[in-house]
Amino acid sequence: MHDIRLIRDNPAAFDAGLARRRLPAQAAQLLTKDEQLRSAIKESEELQAKSNAAAKAIGAAMGRGDKDTAEQLKAEVAQIKAHLPALETKVRDIAAELRADLSALPNIPADDVPHGADETGNLLLTENGTKPDFAFEPKEHDRLDPALGLDFETAAHVAGARFAYLRGGIAKLNRALGQFMLDLHTRDFGYEEVAPPLMVRDEAVFGTGQLPKFSEDLFKTTDGRWLIPTAEVSLTNMVREKILTEGELPLRLTALTQCFRSEAGSAGRDTRGFIRQHQFEKVELVSITTPDMSDAEHERMTHAAETVLTKLGLHFRRMLLCSGDMGFTARKTFDLEVWLPGQNAYREISSCSNCGDFQARRMNARYRPEGEKGTRFVHTLNGSGLAVGRTLVAVLENYQQDDGSIAVPDVLQPYLGGVTRLTI
Repeated sequence: MHDIRLIRDNPAAFDAGLARRRLPAQAAQLLTKDEQLRSAIKESEELQAKSNAAAKAIGAAMGRGDKDTAEQLKAEVAQIKAHLPALETKVRDIAAELRADLSALPNIPADDVPHGADETGNLLLTENGTKPDFAFEPKEHDRLDPALGLDFETAAHVAGARFAYLRGGIAKLNRALGQFMLDLHTRDFGYEEVAPPLMVRDEAVFGTGQLPKFSEDLFKTTDGRWLIPTAEVSLTNMVREKILTEGELPLRLTALTQCFRSEAGSAGRDTRGFIRQHQFEKVELVSITTPDMSDAEHERMTHAAETVLTKLGLHFRRMLLCSGDMGFTARKTFDLEVWLPGQNAYREISSCSNCGDFQARRMNARYRPEGEKGTRFVHTLNGSGLAVGRTLVAVLENYQQDDGSIAVPDVLQPYLGGVTRLTI
């Protein structure tokens, strides 16, 4: 969420940032509402002060026996008290409207984010690894032999579209991927493993920016809780309404969870296969840090996600997302795109975003700098480290053999008891 004080200080810069998001200018109307709010607050405070002064004067008048003046002052206090509730309601209503307006606007892109309308404006930064060279035409993962254990047909019968059963060797390979990622991030990069709630309240989903704008992308329970679309929600909200010490930062958290998305905005996209499911597993990375360290933490987080792909021997590239392709809460995002030979295309497998203090303001998450009395908002970062299902797809397509079997990457073999190949 945005700081209205910064908009007051430089409305032109705020509107310029929104323009990079392809949004119209908003500063003028926000500042009009801000002025209305401050005016209403001032009027309320002045009336309350007048009431307090009159109440003191009543006592003085009674003390000197001036009953007429006392009665006149009592009538004045009664009139003020009758008016104050309406004024207080006005303050609350305008404050709620302003907060809602500020909450509906996306984060402002960082200065080094390229301008662009959509993914065509993204900037290629690096390419890593080597594309596999097949002596046969590689298949897409959903065209591999079902006997390997990837079953969409039964899942569609039981749960509908965008679900899958993983069975046998495929299920073990999927489990191995998640465990390998967790072990890597906790052992090599110092993330603390967390097993978080999979259902959260409104405040949590608001804090990380999914509410109110993206409610249609989520699943809601009958008692009003939300199924998490990513463990980012549960992990980031661990610091909601807290004041941390500077010594506690950076806080690095990771979790392997089921994630749930309605995919309301993706009708017709990736309806086949395992790329875009209603239910999927993901290893999430979350960092809470000080503002001066967030850029370095962003690079560190992205490197952690890249290391998973490197150790799996997969070819991938890093993209810097343009202003028109970033998520709502991000000020800067690196996407990692893995090569899928069956599709003959790169597909996103991780997004690592620096959100600055945007989420922290929504959560009221702060820290106290060493040696200072005041507090500041923390910076929050999140990234996939990685999406397990999409990584499974990448392994299946890149390690497929001409006899229909799947070679198991070296780093995963210990998790499968030494198995080197999944056979039909």
